Amino acid sequence: MRFAYYPGCVAQESGKELDLSTRYVCRALGIELVEFPNFSCCGSGFLDEANGLLNVALNARNLAIAERAGLDLLTICSTCQGMLTFANRRLERPEVKAKVDGALQPLGLAYSGRTKVTHLLRVLANEVGPDRLRSMVKRPLRGLKVAAFYGCHLLRPADELQSESAEEPHEFEDLIEALGATPVLYRGRVLCCGFPILFVKERTANRIAGRQIHDAKAHGADAMATPCPLCHISLDSFQNKAEREVGERLDMPVFHFPQLVGLALGASPEELGLPRHLVSTRSALEKLGSVAVPA
Repeated sequence: MRFAYYPGCVAQESGKELDLSTRYVCRALGIELVEFPNFSCCGSGFLDEANGLLNVALNARNLAIAERAGLDLLTICSTCQGMLTFANRRLERPEVKAKVDGALQPLGLAYSGRTKVTHLLRVLANEVGPDRLRSMVKRPLRGLKVAAFYGCHLLRPADELQSESAEEPHEFEDLIEALGATPVLYRGRVLCCGFPILFVKERTANRIAGRQIHDAKAHGADAMATPCPLCHISLDSFQNKAEREVGERLDMPVFHFPQLVGLALGASPEELGLPRHLVSTRSALEKLGSVAVPA
């Protein structure tokens, strides 16, 4: 498998551990990542609210770059997945495509709509598959109860994303089970992390994140895992503030999805960037026994 790799902004800066673990997993599974340094930000949903047409044009440029190389595009962020997919769907409208074509033409680009956008989680769920992934596991994550946290833009709107059920998805849990861990089912796994309003109403956003973490913990989770770095920011980086909003100690390790996969494939915590997390993953790693826990 070969993809145009779209890491998104966070994985290249504050969340570099996500990029690190993605590269490890893709090497191990034989997925080739072709890099394009001229890819730009997807707009993260914020630009879409201010200027929807500009957001489509921005993402059409990224899609055109991948199309010119003859490659489909691989994301590792639920939000990037959503923005790029929305652009593809909105470009089906003739009036939108005509305006975007006009914006791309001075850049020497044209886009016909052939680039498919897929998330790493979907590649592992549908192209690698749980059975093959299970056969490649070197360090089963037995004894670890993991609560998946999907992120809004991987599930909704379901018609545009052509996703599985937005209310009762299962592909993330199927992969967690294939890694040897026990998936935890809880209502918060399909709800919002609060990130979209984090810089407008911080306390409200942190309260939302705190409630989802509390829900996972109340259902017995030892750790959470997410396929979205923006969700990771809310759940990990702001967890201390979320604790104050819900009035309790949460102390919940939050893994990026490929970090969880990497652990099962035999990677060390350092190879996956786990020491970079603000909430220590030590309690989760200690449950595995076979992992050398960083000091």
